[in-house]
Amino acid sequence: MKTQAYKVRVGLGTCGIAAGASKTYDEIVPLLAAHGIVPEKTGCMGMCYCEPLVEVIDSEGKSYVYGNVTADKAATIVEEHIKGGRPVAELLVLCEDTETEHAPYIEKQHRILLKHLGKINPESIDSYLEVGGYEAVTKALGSMTPEEVIAEIGAAGLRGRGGAGFPTHLKWKFTREAEGDQKYVVCNADEGDPGAFMDRSLLESNPHSVLEGMIIAGYAIGATEGYVYCRAEYPLAIRNLRKAIADATERGFLGKNILGSGFDFSVQIREGAGAFVCGEETALLMSVEGKRGMPRFRPPFPAQKGLFGRPTCINNVETLANIPHIIREGAASYSSLGTENSKGTKVFALAGKIKRGGLVEIPMGLTINEIVFDIGGGISTGKKFKAVQTGGPSGGCIPADMGDTPVDYDSLKAIGAIMGSGGMLIMDEETCMVDVARFFLTFTCDESCGKCTFCRTGTKKMLEILERIAEGKGTESDIDLLEELAEQVKAGSLCGLGQTAPNPVLTTIKYFRDEYLAHVRDKRCPAKKCKALIRYEIHADACVACGLCRRNCPVNAISGAKKTPHVIDQDVCIRCGLCLNSCKFDAIEVTTGEPEPQVAN
Repeated sequence: MKTQAYKVRVGLGTCGIAAGASKTYDEIVPLLAAHGIVPEKTGCMGMCYCEPLVEVIDSEGKSYVYGNVTADKAATIVEEHIKGGRPVAELLVLCEDTETEHAPYIEKQHRILLKHLGKINPESIDSYLEVGGYEAVTKALGSMTPEEVIAEIGAAGLRGRGGAGFPTHLKWKFTREAEGDQKYVVCNADEGDPGAFMDRSLLESNPHSVLEGMIIAGYAIGATEGYVYCRAEYPLAIRNLRKAIADATERGFLGKNILGSGFDFSVQIREGAGAFVCGEETALLMSVEGKRGMPRFRPPFPAQKGLFGRPTCINNVETLANIPHIIREGAASYSSLGTENSKGTKVFALAGKIKRGGLVEIPMGLTINEIVFDIGGGISTGKKFKAVQTGGPSGGCIPADMGDTPVDYDSLKAIGAIMGSGGMLIMDEETCMVDVARFFLTFTCDESCGKCTFCRTGTKKMLEILERIAEGKGTESDIDLLEELAEQVKAGSLCGLGQTAPNPVLTTIKYFRDEYLAHVRDKRCPAKKCKALIRYEIHADACVACGLCRRNCPVNAISGAKKTPHVIDQDVCIRCGLCLNSCKFDAIEVTTGEPEPQVAN
């Protein structure tokens, strides 16, 4: 039987590799070789929750996406689908005319930036050219003036996707109008929010789209040099970006006299050491210059005096990746999506207690509930949806009863949250909001550069109060003091790190004040997460004395003989939860408050 002509793609983004995609690729290569097929390497499709992913495309162009394809399952796909012509239904996650439980993940998205992720080879410039790559550069340099390019971006309504949402065309306009014999374009790829991976995935999976955006930005503002500032923790992104720069230079899209237009533009990479504060644009510029990454006073703004004291335009990865689409397809195509003041699409990284964690791209204005339940598939634990944190450490916690809130700049700002760069952490009813606020404030405290007093000292004092509350030692006046300090830190901090650090605290107090009161009044953690306010107890009537919990306890806090119900020594127990996780008989319970008195027999 002659094998039908197939194309096979294997996702080899960081998420896929972490799930075992490299082993899957190594396994499938010799199996496909027997059928004359060489599998293509691609990046992340966004479906991180079911990696490794393998896509099979038949001779008619029909796509079959298989999920959770470990190395042993690769042979099944080759044997049944490639050789036998029968799709493997139990592994199928997406197919054009087949209903699967994963289909809603795609149906409500509108993919512009993610359209080609998982479809093209990020290491091949030809793969990018096949899907319209560098057509926007050709159009901009060949038939548009810099002013017309800026006007087109303005008509599209694109706002910065790095967090603040400043109109992109205004930043370009200010930089173009600034006086200077040398100007720069800087791509901010210093993605530091916990749980965020939008920029990493774009750079890993489609680096040329970001380069193309930088070239157009350089042409528009009159810059001849560009820098990509990327954290060193993204080795695959940096590797793919380096190759993309080399290939684009070889093909004449970077370098001298690009496409015969007389315009010169080159790009360099600067690797950051992972300091969160370097996501702030002036601190980023200091780091690029080889100095310690600390923010400076503004004005002057980078558009007037930025990198090496010259006019500089700083945009993040997602902002720049949108530029080729807008120039190629026209502003009207982009501005037809979204809301009145929030045009286009936004990429989010869904993480936390969500069934379909990964990258999603939605038109602005979709509600939180639509993202969590329709696209994300709901809560992975089966518990009730409690809250969503948008914007990472700079964002706010939005309660489930506000799930009808549209996701756009104005709507999120109105309820005390921000869009941020696109991290979206989903929480269920077992999440303690005091603990969430403490987690994010711990992060911003650690990442503060220490330059200004309000951020350096104010966030530390706020954290001390939160820790007191979490330990059951707080008072109601502590909650009031937290709010007062938070407002002062917001008003007095020099840069965005300090100005937004109080947001998780303020929003959790505003929307979950009852949890704070339970901690200070009742000395109780309703979510049973704060270690100082919980106990692990073994129910004697359910314990079968198997000894598994005793053997897993790292501090020997559990005792008990064979056939005798075990007991936890509360003075020794460190509340690690390993006993609860190891018990197969539901004999261990987490309780809050004081233990019930034991009645002697």
